[in-house]
Amino acid sequence: MSLREKCPVLKFRDLGDERGKLVVIEGTQAIPFAIQRVFYIYDSDSTVVRGQHANRESEFILINVAGQSKVRVTDGKEEFIVELNKPMMGVYIPKMIWKDMYDFSSESVLLVLASTHYNDKEYIRDYDEYLKEMGIRK
Repeated sequence: MSLREKCPVLKFRDLGDERGKLVVIEGTQAIPFAIQRVFYIYDSDSTVVRGQHANRESEFILINVAGQSKVRVTDGKEEFIVELNKPMMGVYIPKMIWKDMYDFSSESVLLVLASTHYNDKEYIRDYDEYLKEMGIRK
């Protein structure tokens, strides 16, 4: 399975009408996990890089609900970049995928839905250690 197949860009239904836009995201329905944690990143500028880690246990959905940003995902062999620029689209990040979020617009609000509660011990923050765990480097 390719990295793009593992990390699909999701399109959520826009249920809005003449009164405005409405996007609904339900865990285990619109996304492949039950939501255990929600957080968002804002007030980052275009020079800031967030993320820079992989997770052993957590899965994520990243959605720019305002503005735009880019997400680079890699498994150490393949990589691709997703531009998140619509509030009805997101990218799924499964376990053990390295992610970098960057190039935030001034009005960017990056919403993150997570499958687990926060646990610092499941984070891999060193890229060389990540590659070693993935069996790419010794």
